[in-house]
Amino acid sequence: LKPAAHALFKKLKDEELELLVQVVESRGAWESSCVLAPWGDPRGVKQGLPPQVLLCRLFRWPDLHQSHELKHFCYCAGGQGVCRDLAVLCCNPHHFSRLAVPENLPPPFLKASCGPSWPDEPQHPSTQLLDSLSQSCPDKLWSPLPDTGLSWSTIKDGCWCQLAYWEYRTRVGRLYAVHEASVNVFCELPWGSGFCLAQLPAAYRSCAVQRARGKIGRGLLLSREPGGVWAYNRSEHPIFVSSPTLSPPSACRLTVLKVLPGYSAKVFDYEWAGDRGGWQLPGEGPCDPHSIRISFAKGWGPCYSRQFITSCPCWLEVLLNQP
Repeated sequence: LKPAAHALFKKLKDEELELLVQVVESRGAWESSCVLAPWGDPRGVKQGLPPQVLLCRLFRWPDLHQSHELKHFCYCAGGQGVCRDLAVLCCNPHHFSRLAVPENLPPPFLKASCGPSWPDEPQHPSTQLLDSLSQSCPDKLWSPLPDTGLSWSTIKDGCWCQLAYWEYRTRVGRLYAVHEASVNVFCELPWGSGFCLAQLPAAYRSCAVQRARGKIGRGLLLSREPGGVWAYNRSEHPIFVSSPTLSPPSACRLTVLKVLPGYSAKVFDYEWAGDRGGWQLPGEGPCDPHSIRISFAKGWGPCYSRQFITSCPCWLEVLLNQP
């Protein structure tokens, strides 16, 4: 890649080279500007890699091959056709994520074909938390705050989603309403804004929760884009995502998608969800078709020893407002 990189660097302006150095050295710790490169293949290079593929392969993913494996961050204004100048495009390697794909490896903890059964009687419906209800812990059941109102018919402030942060079965802090098109959720994010989990107080945190919180770091970016919601993993550890639209209609349980660091996935599809009401999942009870659940660093489901997301130390619930 050395000849191709040198040919590309010669085409960049001095200020763009300086910005590229800062971005690479900081590993994308802050939301930087676009690094615009002229469209076209570097001369004398047999591979003919597009500029964004070349720099992403050089500084982030050596196994990257094609541009269709990449996706622009929502705040990148220099994507092809976005900056209204088809002669240039953004090649900032930290303005891109790789598209996550489901894993096809056999699960190490396959205990049931359609998920575990509840030990007690079926749970009552809930549109906020569907798999964490427990008759043995009635004091920790989630209940809506009277001054927030989570019913979709009562949301009148224009937010497209609300975020609830959980540690095991206990919700920590108040709901966070999202009005902008995208939001950062993080514990440590210099030069950024959004939902800072480090500011949420808790009376007691176990060692497992503290270890998991230490892995959140820059966390993730949730973005409402045409047709659905995307999640970009900005941390140094995987995140695990589940939503009704990640599973095929005939699925016997919700799919849990593993999103590696630097990867992104479309975690909710508005068209697929439509205006359907709640529906049932065998072994898990009622499911809200307009919610997303995201666990930091720890997975759950048939592939893991943790069968339910309420067994994960740190996780996020995204309550979507129907468009």
